Amino acid sequence: MNKYRALLPQTSLFWKKLGPGLITGAADDDPSGIATYSQAGAGFGYAMLWTTFLTFPLMVGIQMVSARIGRVTGHGLAANIRLHYSPALLYVLVGLLLIANTINIAADIGAMAAALKLLIGGPAHWYAITFAMVSLVLQIFIPFPRYAPILKILTLSLFTYVVTVFVVNVPWGEVLYRTIMPSISFKADYVMAVVAVFGTTISPYLFFWQASQEVEELQAKGEAPLKEAPEQAPSHLQRIKIDTYIGMGFSNLIAFFIILTAAVTLHLHGITDIQTSAQAAEALRPLAGEFAFLLFTAGIVGTGLLAVPVLAGSAAYAIAESFDWHIGLGRKPMEARGFYMILIIATLLGVALNFTPIDPIKALFWSAVINGVIAVPIMIVIMLMVARPDVMGQFVVTPGLRITGWLATAVMAFAVLAMAVTWLI
Repeated sequence: MNKYRALLPQTSLFWKKLGPGLITGAADDDPSGIATYSQAGAGFGYAMLWTTFLTFPLMVGIQMVSARIGRVTGHGLAANIRLHYSPALLYVLVGLLLIANTINIAADIGAMAAALKLLIGGPAHWYAITFAMVSLVLQIFIPFPRYAPILKILTLSLFTYVVTVFVVNVPWGEVLYRTIMPSISFKADYVMAVVAVFGTTISPYLFFWQASQEVEELQAKGEAPLKEAPEQAPSHLQRIKIDTYIGMGFSNLIAFFIILTAAVTLHLHGITDIQTSAQAAEALRPLAGEFAFLLFTAGIVGTGLLAVPVLAGSAAYAIAESFDWHIGLGRKPMEARGFYMILIIATLLGVALNFTPIDPIKALFWSAVINGVIAVPIMIVIMLMVARPDVMGQFVVTPGLRITGWLATAVMAFAVLAMAVTWLI
């Protein structure tokens, strides 16, 4: 017993060191992502599990580069693009990001409302409004040092998808074999599913969020950027590395289990057409039992509460930095009026879309398309920035990280090209 008590302070210290990377990785598994992973597992079974092992190193590369930009320069991605590239490029990329994030917020809030309706009944539209208001109150009125731990705690809700797998019967030997030796197809529907998985996993809003969160933490602790305080580099760069590896590992682990849950339940019972995360949860009920249904549905609500602030916050960071406004969840509302106004507008527009005749499934599809398309030029700009001494000082990206980042960019470009070719065919 004494041995376990001695471990508690070390565990607590380790938990405190985790931050932007963990939250970013967990926010990637939002209700929209859950829907995409469920579609992949239901449609193609075990043949989609391999994707999570490929996206992991690619996510680590590009997210670590994004985090380093924030910590080294003391500015987020949009601010650095504003300082070093043309305004036209900045406004186009940030404008598309705002559109994609707003649609994503709408889809996530709608999915959370539908999931809560499945759990307790009642009016989904009122639940959507409530979720939006809770999200805004947390972001606007709770100081960042107290708000960040709330986001970290919400990441634990994703463990429901790990538990769900162990509630159902899984042939682990076959799963391992089919993951290592997948049945890859070049048919249009399979290619589109792979592109969707990549698009929902490697998303631009995550780049902006993690970089800006590094700036938030830097300012909250009263520290200087690494360009001005290079002696702090070893500890901070090591922390970023550990944080990002754990966050992206967590993200891809959860994605793997969501695909697996859909594969061993829905796909094996001939249910291959899943459109929403709530529909996936409802389909689980007769196949995997009430407990699995409750876990899956509760996870949708929990991860939505984490993802909506990240989506709205990343849009607010990007636009406010573009116009050189005061930014930060650590500031009071009147100190960063433009920043908080964008955050509020993005969230409320997301809610409003749930009250229109717009098909949320088509809206989510176009959001994924926009995310995939704008990810490529943003990733190119990011990789060019981290190689510039005038941006990064002595902390230009290492050769290994440069290779990984460019590989991630190339894979995303190939995915977008494959999607375009599939449409043409």
